[in-house]
Amino acid sequence: MELIVCKDDLIEKVIGAAIEVHRELGPGLLESVYEQAMMWELANQGIVAFTRLEAELSVRYALGLALFK
Repeated sequence: MELIVCKDDLIEKVIGAAIEVHRELGPGLLESVYEQAMMWELANQGIVAFTRLEAELSVRYALGLALFK
């Protein structure tokens, strides 16, 4: 596994992974399919990533976020 020390290198790898996923799967699938494929592709490139992290928000914003799940 290669250690990435420059954020530009990380950005390049993430964009490359997204392009590869799109090339492989094409358009029209559910977001969850692309999400899983992207996680696999990032892991394949040695990039540790997380999906759907929970964050504490004030009650003021919680309702708005619930509407977009």
